Amino acid sequence: MRVGELARRTGTTVRALRYYEAAGLVVPRRLSNGYREYEPVAERQVAQIRELMALGLTVEETRPFVESIAVDGDLCAAALATFRSTATTLQQRIGHLTAQRDALDARIDEAAREVVAAPPAFRNEPAALIGGPLPSLRFYATDGRPVDLGALGPGRTVVFVYPLTGRPGVDLPRGLLEVCGARGATDQAAWLRDHHAEILAAGAARVYGLSAQSTGYQRELVHRLQLPYPLIPDPKLTLAAATGLPTLAAGALYDRLTLIVSDDVVEHVFHPIPDPASHALEVMRWLTRLS
Repeated sequence: MRVGELARRTGTTVRALRYYEAAGLVVPRRLSNGYREYEPVAERQVAQIRELMALGLTVEETRPFVESIAVDGDLCAAALATFRSTATTLQQRIGHLTAQRDALDARIDEAAREVVAAPPAFRNEPAALIGGPLPSLRFYATDGRPVDLGALGPGRTVVFVYPLTGRPGVDLPRGLLEVCGARGATDQAAWLRDHHAEILAAGAARVYGLSAQSTGYQRELVHRLQLPYPLIPDPKLTLAAATGLPTLAAGALYDRLTLIVSDDVVEHVFHPIPDPASHALEVMRWLTRLS
């Protein structure tokens, strides 16, 4: 068969076949017109090379296996030694990569511990906000719409402020997970989702979530949990700077609390929130009693 046909049958390239030829692994015979002509066994040889390279062998290390196909014989001692050598090399690489990963994890945890603070830090008690308006701070929520905290609109608005959420498959640094009150935000968001209609029926006109995480993190959460309400990103903690709201992790995260804003005046503050998962029911009961 010609080189193009062999490349098509084996799913490789002509350039790779010529490299195998230069290495003396898959050698065609030359016709009088200069064309390469491959024997049928070449298809098995190329398949063997590609399979072994996928296991971590170099092209040269595939030689004893390819030669055993050429003579239609059993694998020789050199082939077995190559397998053992490759397995040993892979094990060494695994050990090296594991050490690198552990060192990186240690750095991450060290950095996280530097920003961890046990008690919440705040200049004012959250309840001091009751009876006054929120500052006029403009953000773009995860639905792309601008939100002015000082002009949320008529009726009651529920703004639940949370520290942070994680992503599937992306572990948070252990130090951040040790921050008192940081865990449970995802459960809280899910409960607010599940009871969103009931909260609206109990008297809320709208619901927002707010955290110091970026828009990208928040949009992932909205998409993954199918949240029916938007989230507000405040990575610079401008609301905390303007109002003295409590923060965690040396001012890097918000402490958990919920604001009820009625006609742009803070009517109630839930803080602290000991059970984030069931907090939606607490908000709903409060709204229902008020009605």
